[in-house]
Amino acid sequence: MERYLQPYLYEDSQSKIVLISGPRQSGKTTLSKQLFQHYSYLNYDVAEDRLSLAKKEWPRSQEAIIFDELHKMPNWKRWLKGIFDTEGVRPRLLVTGSANMDAFSKVGDSLAGRYFHFRLHPIDLKEAILFWNADLGLAFEHLIQFGGFPEPFLKGTQRDYRRWQKTHLDIILRQDFLDLYAIRSIQSIELLIELLKPRTASSVSYHNLSVDLQVDPKTIKTWLQLLENFYLIFRVTPYHHNIARSLLKEPKFYFFDIARVPDKGARLENLVATALLKEIHFIEDTEGVKAGLHYLRTKDGHEIDFLITIDEKPVLAIEVKSADDRPSKSFHFFRHYLKDITCIQLVLHLKKPFDTPQGIQVKSLIEFLSTFDLKKYF
Repeated sequence: MERYLQPYLYEDSQSKIVLISGPRQSGKTTLSKQLFQHYSYLNYDVAEDRLSLAKKEWPRSQEAIIFDELHKMPNWKRWLKGIFDTEGVRPRLLVTGSANMDAFSKVGDSLAGRYFHFRLHPIDLKEAILFWNADLGLAFEHLIQFGGFPEPFLKGTQRDYRRWQKTHLDIILRQDFLDLYAIRSIQSIELLIELLKPRTASSVSYHNLSVDLQVDPKTIKTWLQLLENFYLIFRVTPYHHNIARSLLKEPKFYFFDIARVPDKGARLENLVATALLKEIHFIEDTEGVKAGLHYLRTKDGHEIDFLITIDEKPVLAIEVKSADDRPSKSFHFFRHYLKDITCIQLVLHLKKPFDTPQGIQVKSLIEFLSTFDLKKYF
């Protein structure tokens, strides 16, 4: 099954090191192996492969060398820079990892000018339709029930999802975390994840979480950053530029695994958030454009679920609804401060799409996400 990043990875690997990060079990290794007929695969988690890496021993006649979990190697960037500077990309060099490569940017020498970084996301509606010719309604039901990770998405049963989910979290917390960080509070981090589930799509107070877990707010911030580094969650920050009224400053957190969210309304918003972030990362990684995902909310009740910025300029405001097709009044409020911005209300159960005289677009949530192209807005 072809993944959406496939042609970009192949092209860029001809001249640069290609780094592929993303959530564990999102398909990074499978994708890398699909790019070439002849390759060697070395996983830093395997003792025998670690020895080969230390000695720099692998077949140079192969099309590509795939280094998996290389970020766990001390001074891995300096080591990789040495390979590139002396041997180039013959064979081609692909590095995959289940942690955010940017989180380790200070380790060793810089790879500036020597690599391209791609972030592989789980399956969303757009990828399911474009690359797998999936039925749109069935693809949405699988996403909302089982999430977008390839294994549970394709199997499509609650039994398979529950078994996958438990193993997925255990590997991240009890293997990846312990490999990179001296953390003894795994059970507290597990509890933090449980506390985040009912708070999905809501602004999160570090203080309240610290009270619940009986640790200081700085520790909460550190743990949340670790969960982000390993692609369990991602944060959406409030946008505050050029807005006169007082705004809430607390972030919102969403899960890469949509199906973890218990509340149906929050899960629907989480599904939209993952699709928007995936498109933002795709544009950043393939076009070099700087984009951001935010939300808008004032203390006196004006709120918009998502705001996308391109090069720090607001371009698209999105409100998510299950059935209400009445355009949010908050669009008009924020338009006073954010000129020339496209406003779209996405409705899951929408009878017919329409535009208001004020230019607010009311669209089918499923149809919009299946064809969303951020390039149209910059």
